Formats: sequence, structure tokens, C-alpha cells
Amino acid sequence: MKLDHIGIAVKSLEQTVSVFESIFGVKASVEEYVEKQKVKVRKIVIENCSLEFLEGTDSESPISKHIEKRGEGIQHCSFEVDNITEKLVELKEKGYKLINEEPQKGADNMLIAFIHPKSTAGILIELSQPN
Repeated sequence: MKLDHIGIAVKSLEQTVSVFESIFGVKASVEEYVEKQKVKVRKIVIENCSLEFLEGTDSESPISKHIEKRGEGIQHCSFEVDNITEKLVELKEKGYKLINEEPQKGADNMLIAFIHPKSTAGILIELSQPN
């Protein structure tokens, strides 16, 4: 398992991405829309991890709700696993509360699933696997 990316909830993808492009001297990925999550996404890849910037496109988006409740900032940490389905079964058997019991399609054509922060010391953890 490795840290894949840190998800950051933002009000303006355009403004935030330009700041981080300037800081790190890199170009972000093209904008992607994840319909099921109602978010626009752009990533900046740095040497050992990516920063995933997320802007909600609807008031019912998890990102919009996060910003309304907690403001902009880190929303989740994502860890890449070899077999997401097996990992979800293992975690459920260990008693972890899962937001997603089945993998969902996420950005970059990844399979993703979230572990509820009530089970992880208040940190929203995403598991991801290349599809």
C-alpha cells in the first residue's frame, strides 16, 4: 500500500490550481468531471504523491458539503491497494465502517472506496486501485 494522493476541497479549481502550479513549477492535469461524485478534478503530480483538487458542481456534492461544514482544505488521503475488493472485505470483517462496500469509478479511471472517518480517528481515507 502506498500514499497515492491527498484530496483537497476547493471553492475555485481555477484559482487554486494556478497557485499550486506557480508554487511547484508544474502543470496540472486537464480537468475531469466525475459525475457520480458531482465534482470537477485536477491533479498536480509531485515526486512522491499527487495533490488532487476537487470542486463541487452541485450543493449535494460531498465536496460542496465538506466546504460548507469545514471550509476549504484537505478532504481525504488516498492509498493505492493491489486489490480493492479484497481490502474492503477485510476491513469490513475487522469492523471498520465503510462508506462504500463496493468499489466506485473515480477520477483517472481508478476504482475507489471510502472508509468512514468515524472508524479512522476522524480522517476520511480513500482506497484506490488502477482499473
